[in-house]
Amino acid sequence: MPFKLPIFRKKVLELLSSSDEVKVMHVSDTPESSYRFIEGLIDRIRPDYIIHTGDLADNIKLERRPELKAAYEGALRKLARILKGSGARLYVVPGNEDDAEIVRQFFGDAVVEPGTLVEIEGARFALGHTWRDVINLEADFKLYGHNFKLIDNGLNGVLGVNFVLLPSRRTYRVKYPGGTDFDRGYKMWRGL
Repeated sequence: MPFKLPIFRKKVLELLSSSDEVKVMHVSDTPESSYRFIEGLIDRIRPDYIIHTGDLADNIKLERRPELKAAYEGALRKLARILKGSGARLYVVPGNEDDAEIVRQFFGDAVVEPGTLVEIEGARFALGHTWRDVINLEADFKLYGHNFKLIDNGLNGVLGVNFVLLPSRRTYRVKYPGGTDFDRGYKMWRGL
């Protein structure tokens, strides 16, 4: 019988939404097209903590296109409304495509530097934009994004929205909607 991802995703969402454990949600490299999906996950799961590991408006490559600053600010305004409106405790790590000052304007004290360690319910989380920011840190969970690299104890927010339940330390990944990588500007190689 073929594997049906939508059914699997539905079961994971049911499990997460019914859990009485503390819920940590991790996202990274989010194009504007993913904001509605993220908002839907927040509404359904009700995370206690949300960690964004950078490139908050990943469809706007501000590092290469600084003239898009106004569009970037508009995107951050939307994302800030969603994340701050969740009631969750926030941690935001600016990425290479972010303007750290603009991120601070929208997220204030929630902004932390790459390589920050935080403790949540007895578990240590290393936060960075890239795997290099967290690889040498002592942590139970190493949260990052930027590319598809996998590391020990790492949760890569490019590959999906990660959830950590505490105190059990169980982890779950919910795939982003189809087209998210395209909206990030990633080129896909197709075999013939």
